Amino acid sequence: MVNMFYEEDADPAFLEGSRIAVVGYGSQGRAQSLNLRDSGLDVVVGLREGPSWERAVSEGMDVLPTEEAAAGADVVVMLIPDEAQPGVYEDQVAPNLEEGDGLAFSHGFNVHFNQIVPPEYVDVFMVAPKSPGDLVRQTYDEGAGVPGLVAVEQDATGGALDRALAYARGIGCTRAGVIETTFAEETETDLFGEQVDLCGGVTSLIKASFETMVDAGYQPEVAYFESLHELKLIVDLVHRRGLAGMWDNVSNTAEYGGLTRGDRVVGEESRAAMEDVLDEVRSGEFAREFVLENRASRPSLGALRRREADHPVERVGARLRDMMDWL
Repeated sequence: MVNMFYEEDADPAFLEGSRIAVVGYGSQGRAQSLNLRDSGLDVVVGLREGPSWERAVSEGMDVLPTEEAAAGADVVVMLIPDEAQPGVYEDQVAPNLEEGDGLAFSHGFNVHFNQIVPPEYVDVFMVAPKSPGDLVRQTYDEGAGVPGLVAVEQDATGGALDRALAYARGIGCTRAGVIETTFAEETETDLFGEQVDLCGGVTSLIKASFETMVDAGYQPEVAYFESLHELKLIVDLVHRRGLAGMWDNVSNTAEYGGLTRGDRVVGEESRAAMEDVLDEVRSGEFAREFVLENRASRPSLGALRRREADHPVERVGARLRDMMDWL
């Protein structure tokens, strides 16, 4: 049975009197910092000087250089991009960790794949909101919250889970509920989902659908609407009502066609590819590839970004989106 935690399970007293240093002020860093502050917790943001520093100050946050923020904190939360975390941790955070401190994450990548190896005398935990940062902040302001995941990798003090739940409450996640998981499970399922359907699979499907229609002689503009634009309508239905609810809200023609043809598109060959991708994630092969890509200044990623931006569905879409003022 899954372990679920809510407001009544999370005692804010476990963070009272503690200073929390949030490293980063991007999507998650900003949302979590503001929510923690508005929950009455002592928060400082660790940054280097630049636009993020200026924005944090303008929004009323206490801001310090990362090393100083970590030195004065009882809990340090790493919310900068995965590829930047190991260097910042080694240079500015690790030298300032003391016995009994907490080290927190919202994604387990670096700990799970040993890019960050915390000392044995600190708590290591994760609170991962299951939404973008903007929604974490918006729902908190509305008196609600987004669901999240909580995990403890290392319990040095005997109270790591209590700390993690108090943190989850501070950012609003216990209002909706948090599920207990592990660093390994969160990391591997997150990477798999991103690569197989959420980011990789869906964009490949859009491009293949668009190309198939255009190659068959249909107008690119019409193909764009059918392969990309209307996808949001379907995803919104699935998000709100699940798969069955989506089928209930499309036409009988769409329902019959989708149910009888969908498995031909995502068939055994696709399932075998999914198994391969999962094996690469679980074995650490993808992590090694990503780490090396970043050490080389991301040449492959740069080339892939340029190719993606130049795809015909992007060129056609840019023109059509200009017609849609509501976007």
